[in-house]
Amino acid sequence: MEAVPMRIDVPLARPTRRRVLAIAAAVAGVALLPRPAWSGVGRPGDGVPEDLAPVTWTGIALGAVASLRIHHPDRAVAERLVAASVAEMRRLEAVFSLYRDDSAVAELNRTGTLVAPPPELVTLLARCDDVVRLTGGVFDPTVQPLWRCYADHFATNGPQAGPPPAAVLHEALERVGWDGLRHGRDRIAFARRGMALTLNGIAQGFVTDRVVALLRDAGLSHALVDMGEIRAIGDRPGRRPWRVAIEPAEGSDTATPRAAMPRQVIDVVDRAVATSAAAGFRFDPAGRCNHLLDPRSGGCAGPTRRVTVTADDATTADALSTAFGLMDEPGIAAVLAACPGVARIA
Repeated sequence: MEAVPMRIDVPLARPTRRRVLAIAAAVAGVALLPRPAWSGVGRPGDGVPEDLAPVTWTGIALGAVASLRIHHPDRAVAERLVAASVAEMRRLEAVFSLYRDDSAVAELNRTGTLVAPPPELVTLLARCDDVVRLTGGVFDPTVQPLWRCYADHFATNGPQAGPPPAAVLHEALERVGWDGLRHGRDRIAFARRGMALTLNGIAQGFVTDRVVALLRDAGLSHALVDMGEIRAIGDRPGRRPWRVAIEPAEGSDTATPRAAMPRQVIDVVDRAVATSAAAGFRFDPAGRCNHLLDPRSGGCAGPTRRVTVTADDATTADALSTAFGLMDEPGIAAVLAACPGVARIA
């Protein structure tokens, strides 16, 4: 399970799994919303000029690089859709982000209780319930105290310190556990002092799905959205699939520089893609202590661990790629058998 850096406490770099995925997409030439929907006669997308200039936006969403690019026959419509998508992302960021002191999750972590929580938070915690059960507790958004433990340890002792002592990890684990979160429409609260929540292993997918819903409602039928995770709306105009490149895992071939390794390319139509990689954030140079934190043991995923998952929606792909980064092969196989619409790609 991954967490998010507490930037106000620890002078560590910001990259997370999300940023690694966004960079990989950019390097691979993945364009976001690069073709227009078509409001005229015939199949949507047919007959649209290939050289139509896009309306674009690039920024930060939930601490990760995000981009939006829309081609549309009516530029004013495209500009309105971009503005509406960014506004929706910002609205949800004010609910889920740990990078904002005024977010709903930040307030919950600060006070231990949240009265009249935003409905989107209630909805997403219900989705978390499902994934926690499905993965046998490997996916656990209450893992944030472990992040604080690692961050404080390395900030105090330096990058060569090695993992925190067992007693310190045990103390942090006492504040971790999904059964210690009480949530409903009227109130969300922690059962134990010192607990904290991070939704960074699922929220980017949820925001991506919300933006997809907004664009579908506006009539777009050919698009690729990246709000921290990637999800395709339909196929590309011309009835071609979207193509998404997956970066090679670090350390997968020590004799070959990573930049020279071939990228795996997958075709995507009406699907979401999410990647979880231990290399997305390292506390130590070797990556043995990283952001994929195990709520069962307090340990971390192997430094070369990387998992890519496809699913019908980005929320599911996001959460399961996070969990699979910490699960063994039999555990992953059991989840896949229970979820026919989900596939592990790499």
